Amino acid sequence: MKIIEIYSHLNGLEFLIVHKPNLWTEIKKVIRSVDAKACKTKVSKEKGMVGKLLYSPIDMNTHFKKLLSKAGWKESRVSYWVTRSEKLIRKTLSMDPQEQKKEIEAAGETPIYSYNQTDYVKDRVAIEVQFGKYAFVAYDLFVKHLAFYIGDHIDVGIEILPMKTLQTQMSSGVPYYEGEFYNVIRQGRGVPAVPLIVIGIMP
Repeated sequence: MKIIEIYSHLNGLEFLIVHKPNLWTEIKKVIRSVDAKACKTKVSKEKGMVGKLLYSPIDMNTHFKKLLSKAGWKESRVSYWVTRSEKLIRKTLSMDPQEQKKEIEAAGETPIYSYNQTDYVKDRVAIEVQFGKYAFVAYDLFVKHLAFYIGDHIDVGIEILPMKTLQTQMSSGVPYYEGEFYNVIRQGRGVPAVPLIVIGIMP
């Protein structure tokens, strides 16, 4: 795979280049090492594309997982407790999970366990490889990466997406770089409030 476009939100790329250059080099190497031809395995059953050979999101994810795992990237979870009270949520937001639960219970409310999970984290950098449905990207950018950043678990979040030219050779509903880039820009300069690197790839 090749990196075609890179968008640095809140100086995410600049931070990585200055503070973790070896990690940025490693990420680029992993992307280059994904064998695109080996991922063109899905026979389409969709209207207008019946019988056409497409790039398989499952195979692409498998290739990324193998390469990133080999390089030491691991799954990570951030756990927390929620409740219906806005006042309590604001009060407990920065606490660790045990303190959150105690505070909510002490206020007479019911604590509800929740968590955010990211597939690949290493040295305070999180990566999401997104070849699923387009709605998942917004969750990655505005919930997952943000939660890990606010919780002081990461410094930068990275989102890897297909370019539109690759997306047209995949299943319907897959997100693409240009569309998600537009969505981030439309929110304004400071939203989401987490340094990000959005990467567009194609064979």
